[in-house]
Amino acid sequence: MWLTNSSVGRKFIMAVTGACLLAFVTFHCLMNAVAICWPAAYNSICEFLGANWYALIGSAAIAVLVILHIVYAVWLTLQNRKARGNVRYSISKKPATVEWSSRNMLVLGIVILAFLVVHLIQFWAKMQLQEIRGADMEFPPAAGTLFIQQAFEMPWTLIVYVIGFIALWFHLTHGFWSMFHSVGWDNKVWISRLKTIGCWWVSIVCFLFLAEGIVFTVRAHEKYYLTNETLREQYKDMIVPMLEKDFGPDAAQFTTQIKMLPYEQVSGGMKQMSQGVNSQLEQMKSPQGQEMLKQQPDGAKILKDAEKQAKCLDNIVKFFDYLESADNKPQTQLPVPAGQNAY
Repeated sequence: MWLTNSSVGRKFIMAVTGACLLAFVTFHCLMNAVAICWPAAYNSICEFLGANWYALIGSAAIAVLVILHIVYAVWLTLQNRKARGNVRYSISKKPATVEWSSRNMLVLGIVILAFLVVHLIQFWAKMQLQEIRGADMEFPPAAGTLFIQQAFEMPWTLIVYVIGFIALWFHLTHGFWSMFHSVGWDNKVWISRLKTIGCWWVSIVCFLFLAEGIVFTVRAHEKYYLTNETLREQYKDMIVPMLEKDFGPDAAQFTTQIKMLPYEQVSGGMKQMSQGVNSQLEQMKSPQGQEMLKQQPDGAKILKDAEKQAKCLDNIVKFFDYLESADNKPQTQLPVPAGQNAY
């Protein structure tokens, strides 16, 4: 097959995958801009792009594109080095017409890959991956602004991102026109134009990324994503799916109150409710409680459900404690909704 057996075919795959990844990078830049202008809307986008079938297909497609781009980049580099043999060691000075980025595309790609790994650990691994795993989490996966807070409140994050953006700029400014050259659009007039278009496009995208990183850092150190009232109300509603997951139909008795009541009351109520459920769990695990559970046919299930619910509430309390770590506001207690005795 010419796509894999010929140098032209391999360059064509590099061009196509590179074009798709450039489009994704541009989309990602615009999505980050939403986090600056409308943080609550950014969280809504994160919820929309969670572990849904369309988002999973998109994530898988991007992963395939990245892997293909890397594999073919290494393949072409090794092929070119093998073709030159020892000749490349006899050249002491590179031609002036060869761009620095062209000579170092593989190195730039490695830097970008390292940056991508850091980015995935800080965001994707805490959001979509956790949804896929179905794991119990302290933070709702849709709370994208809180993951921005966690990432950019660390002093080294912005430094890593600046290095990544610089490498990305060099990589894309060369890659933009090179992908057109690889598919045959290589006349002198258009190559010059494409270099200009690519330089402007990539410069705007990387400049916006850099500006977004700076804004995220400033806001993270100001605790904006923890204290903003609009975001807190949104965070409050995000605990509803967590409760519904672990409490099942029983969650209906208090999720309605959560949606209606203000943040402060819900925060206090969840903390009080957590204390009550943990107290019940301790009673179940006591010798007397164990004896009572043994007398019931579904005693083991009751205990397991209680443990799951206690862990869910512990995570919610940690979630609220993290939000309130930036202030000292007294919390109003919400009466614990009456429920059936666990045993």
